[in-house]
Amino acid sequence: MTSTYYAVVVGICLLVVIILSGMMARMFRKAGPNEALIVYGFRGPRVIKGHGTIIFPMVESCRELSLELMSFDVAPQQDLYTKQGVAVTVEAVAQIKVRSDQESILTAAEQFLTKTPPQREGLIRLVMEGHLRGIIGQLTVEQIVKEPEMVADRMRGTCADDMSKMGLEVVSFTIKEVRDKNEYITSMGRPDIVRIKRDADIASAEAERDTAIRRANATREAAVAKAAADQERVLAETQSLAKQAEAQRDLDISKANYSEQSRKQQAAADKAYELQTNITQQQVIAEQVKVQQVEKEQQIKVQEAEILRHEKELIATVLKEAEISRQRIETLAAAEKTRLTMEAEGRASAIRTQGEAEASIIFQKGEAEAKAMNVKAEAYQEWSQAAVVDRLIASLPEIVRAMSEPLSKVDKVTIVSTGNEGSAGSFKLTGDMTKIAAQVPALFEALSGMDLRDLMSNVKSMRPRGDGNGSGNGIAPVPPVVDGK
Repeated sequence: MTSTYYAVVVGICLLVVIILSGMMARMFRKAGPNEALIVYGFRGPRVIKGHGTIIFPMVESCRELSLELMSFDVAPQQDLYTKQGVAVTVEAVAQIKVRSDQESILTAAEQFLTKTPPQREGLIRLVMEGHLRGIIGQLTVEQIVKEPEMVADRMRGTCADDMSKMGLEVVSFTIKEVRDKNEYITSMGRPDIVRIKRDADIASAEAERDTAIRRANATREAAVAKAAADQERVLAETQSLAKQAEAQRDLDISKANYSEQSRKQQAAADKAYELQTNITQQQVIAEQVKVQQVEKEQQIKVQEAEILRHEKELIATVLKEAEISRQRIETLAAAEKTRLTMEAEGRASAIRTQGEAEASIIFQKGEAEAKAMNVKAEAYQEWSQAAVVDRLIASLPEIVRAMSEPLSKVDKVTIVSTGNEGSAGSFKLTGDMTKIAAQVPALFEALSGMDLRDLMSNVKSMRPRGDGNGSGNGIAPVPPVVDGK
């Protein structure tokens, strides 16, 4: 009975432990390194990353948020317009992920926790396409094509703030392709292609030229070496033949001397007939030697003629190539001289035309000034005394203004009155001005040498007379003012 009771108690305890373990296992949630567990409930929102936690049923709940890298294409359907107004199509690949700090994870959870991955990527793609459109509008086609890294750096810097507000960060942004419908990008590389082809053609032509020059130099050196070898060969053959002739001559002379001695001995022993025979034989041998010498001289002349022929052939070949090079150089020099002469004549003609135009302007200006001076002189000759008086009266205000101008420079005037009537302050000042104005006629008489009173009396004594112009006075009309005088 007791053992049975203990067995039941142990069984119940084990069952309770198993049930509690199962409940604890169901309540314990783990977050992998590639995800974050967002727990929310009575304890507030919290982020579990890389470890586990207990979720109390009914009072707490949790959702998983992926921290893995999101890769998607950024390819606007509409054309993007560059700074130059060229429509281009840009395709790029963006790598986006949720930032690792808890604040960014909570921000990303707030923005995307209930959205599916396609919906989340669609929202991010719209933001990035808008920024891409703005960046492309600030750049030229050449910058976009030749500096994709610069475009990617600008894209990451521009999107950083917006991505940070969503708890995201741009890991990388890479441009896959840039194309346009008007073949602007294709045409952009044509000048470089043409320049490269031109440089290649120039290099090939220069290489061919150097090869031809080296080949000609090698041919010339070979010809010179061959001629030298031929000369040495002919010289060696000549020397060999000369030595052979000398040896033959010495041999013949030795033989002749031996024979002569033998015959002399026989002649001394024999009769006078034998002496005569030996003398005749000696003369024959001498003639043979002369014949051999003539043959050897003819052979030497033939060899010398052959040497001269080889030398003339070599000279003709080398001089012909030199003459062709000289003519080509003279032709190029003549063409360059003609071009420089034409340029100098063009510049001289332009300078001469400009000088003639400036001289004409100066001449016309001088002629106009001379005519104006003549008109002034004629007008001054026709002036009468009335005209002089009229000009004097018209100039009085200006003269008085000039004489009183120093007073206008005075900042402050202090007037002291002594009580005399005739020397009161303001009256004294205006009286001085009147005296200054009264000095004008005396100034005129001193400068012109004419008496102003006589001029005025002559004007008064003039009588009206008819002048054909409807003028009733006898005063000659004042000539018009010329050149402001």
